[in-house]
Amino acid sequence: MSNSIVKHVRASLHDLKPYIPGKPIADVQRELGLDDVIKLASNENPVGPSPKAQAAIQAALTDLHRYPDGGQVVLKSELAKHLGVSEDMFLIGNGSDEVISFLCATFVEPGEEIVVPSPSFSEYKFASTVMAGKTVEVPLREGFEYNLDDFAEAITEHTRIVFLCSPNNPTGTYIRHSDLEKFLEKIPSDILVVIDEAYNEYVEAPDYAQGLEFLKQGYNVAVMRTFSKLYALASLRVGYTIAKSEIVSFVNRVREPFNVNHLAQVAAIAALHDEEHIALSRRVNSEGKQALYKGFSSLGLRYIPTETNFILVDTGVNSKELFQSLLKKGVIIRDGGFFGLPTWIRVSIGLPEENERFLAALKESVSELSAKV
Repeated sequence: MSNSIVKHVRASLHDLKPYIPGKPIADVQRELGLDDVIKLASNENPVGPSPKAQAAIQAALTDLHRYPDGGQVVLKSELAKHLGVSEDMFLIGNGSDEVISFLCATFVEPGEEIVVPSPSFSEYKFASTVMAGKTVEVPLREGFEYNLDDFAEAITEHTRIVFLCSPNNPTGTYIRHSDLEKFLEKIPSDILVVIDEAYNEYVEAPDYAQGLEFLKQGYNVAVMRTFSKLYALASLRVGYTIAKSEIVSFVNRVREPFNVNHLAQVAAIAALHDEEHIALSRRVNSEGKQALYKGFSSLGLRYIPTETNFILVDTGVNSKELFQSLLKKGVIIRDGGFFGLPTWIRVSIGLPEENERFLAALKESVSELSAKV
């Protein structure tokens, strides 16, 4: 009986692989019988949420019986003032994942193409595949650096969206302003370039390409940002895109009503304006980054300099085995095999004591695994 139903599942879904998130702390504690576990796997802000966001949530609890603002009017207004664009240029999603799915649902017909970097965030390909689209993956160059000429060459008459993750996940590398300008001048004007800037607020590089600048100049770009990273609201799921109002009006047609809950909206507004929390988060990340750089260098490990809150490092040993070894020591990281990088791991930058514990566990685990070879 069940086979008669399954045969009607859309063909594009048969080979679709669901996203595998970082392992939760509670799961590791339960499975391994550990009490003290640290998670450096999902690029979360170790400082924790803004006190102002927490207070806003507490104040909003009496409204839980009401539907949220379906148009996210106040949040859009605050973002518009913060970024210097009009309110009709925003589309808010239940996390950036949902925004990516909206964009593909709007622009990608069966058989049409998106162009993405490799390795990069898997949700671009996932959303395209759901729409029966094709994904053209463009390998990054040596050191996981972008060469946008490679992306221009990958564009065909079937290309509808080019996704550029900058800074890129999982590499931490970024696109330079001059390179993006040349690329946008070169490619056809009927292609949407989506610049995923989830880690924008962590960037320190002076030549980083701010997608919003190009949008304001009239280019066909959509800029994606999130409240999950620096703003530390990952569990509430608030992501957004900024694009020309005409584009937003069409993308908004595939958005379900009430897709962002009330607590998420009020927390996002509060976090956006908590300058003290923002400054602290940046400082902790910058100092933690330097501490991990120093630790990796002392271990003789190659790492990729990052503009994010995570670092990609080549451990020289099997990343799946290393993941399991670290797990037994109560440290959760991201196995690079997920990204096609079998000796690399991605580690989120934590609090000072978390970084120290990770480095000590890493030294021990790499030594153990190297001795087995």
